[in-house]
Amino acid sequence: MDRHVMEALGKARVVVENGKVVEVTEPKIKYCPLFDKHRGIKEVTKESIKENIEFRIKDFGLFTKNRIVEEKRYIVPFGASEILMSALKRKVIDAAVIVADCAGTVVTSNPYLVQGLCGRISGIIETSPILEVIERIERVGGVVLNKKTAEINQFDGVKKAIELGYKRIAVTVTNLEDAKRCKSLEDDEIKILTFGVHTTGIEWSDDIAKYFDLITACASKVLREKLKSKIKAQIGKTIPIFALSNFGKEVLLERAKDLDNVLITIDNLPVLNDNQPKPLI
Repeated sequence: MDRHVMEALGKARVVVENGKVVEVTEPKIKYCPLFDKHRGIKEVTKESIKENIEFRIKDFGLFTKNRIVEEKRYIVPFGASEILMSALKRKVIDAAVIVADCAGTVVTSNPYLVQGLCGRISGIIETSPILEVIERIERVGGVVLNKKTAEINQFDGVKKAIELGYKRIAVTVTNLEDAKRCKSLEDDEIKILTFGVHTTGIEWSDDIAKYFDLITACASKVLREKLKSKIKAQIGKTIPIFALSNFGKEVLLERAKDLDNVLITIDNLPVLNDNQPKPLI
């Protein structure tokens, strides 16, 4: 039996076994602007979450052997996967260390693999290896950290990327401790871009501005409030992504080059609109 656990929309815990949704916990967020815009979900409930996950399983094979692994289209203009896709295409980074259902930690230089694996998932907590998906990932340039267990270990993923000869490596992390550990691998030749994702409910620390190059605000109240004066660049006003370093700003602006109707201005950041997730936590 394969088993997969993800914190999905509303930061609800979702468990999928053998392609079937078997558990959904009560969501902490009741309204998400992205799911309202793209899926018409006005209120996040256990029922709407289950329906959405079942749609993803049917649509692109989430958590199953039918998983589509590459994607050239973007889901949202400036999500984490879209930003990393542009950075890889434009050679601002050499490789990305990401987390994928059915495979765990993956290292790749293929921008379309990053988009395919990460464009429509949330925080993967646990996953089981599915051989057909792993083989598909490997055929298009992905290196799976542990094919037997589908282990999720971003620190070891960065070490693997360094072993493979990559020098400018982006890594997605969900907590400050992992960001610190990944940053510790930097030296005169190796540059690590830490990208904070799935940050709803994150506890505040002044070290966030020190150890994250990029961070998505998700439904985090503290990131919107405490990062004032520390943000070097921002994309988006509903669920914004903040650049907290010059490296992060460079990567963020590379994504802007792939978009049309871009407005660049100077302002006191963050700039937010009225359409935020509810509640912020």
